[in-house]
Amino acid sequence: MIQPLRIRDFMATNLHTVAPDTEIMSAVKMLVDLDISGLLVTDDSGVLVGILTERDCIDVALQSGYFDEAGGLVQDFMTTNIETIDADVSMMDLAETFTRAPFRRFPVVEDGKLIGLISRRDVLRALSSGAWFSAPAHPKEQSR
Repeated sequence: MIQPLRIRDFMATNLHTVAPDTEIMSAVKMLVDLDISGLLVTDDSGVLVGILTERDCIDVALQSGYFDEAGGLVQDFMTTNIETIDADVSMMDLAETFTRAPFRRFPVVEDGKLIGLISRRDVLRALSSGAWFSAPAHPKEQSR
C-alpha cells in the first residue's frame, strides 16, 4: 500500500531560533546576516512561543524613529498568535491548507515542541520530486 507523503519527510530541521529575552537588535542583525525573513522564538524547553518576522521588526524601526533609540527584547515585538502544524499531516492536506492560509510557512510541532518548519516551497519540492504522483508516460510521437 502506498503511504501518503508526510510533512516530516520534507520539513526543514536546521532552524534559526532565538530566546524571547534576546536583544531585538541582535535578532534584527541575525535576520539580515542570514538573509531570512523570520526567526522562531522558543523557550528553554524547545516550546515555540513566538515568531519574529521582518514585519515585526519594522516596529523596531518606527520606534527608533519616534524615540531615537532602538531597543527592547524579542518578546516585545514577536507575534505570539501562531498557527502550527503536526509533522504527520499529509503533504496533500498541507497543500490544501496553504491554498486557504495567508502564511508562507508553518512551524512543525510534535508533543508541543518545535521540530521543523515547512514552507510552500517544500510542497512544490515534494510535487516536483516525482513522489507526489506517478506521471503518465508520454506517448511516442509517430512520424508521418
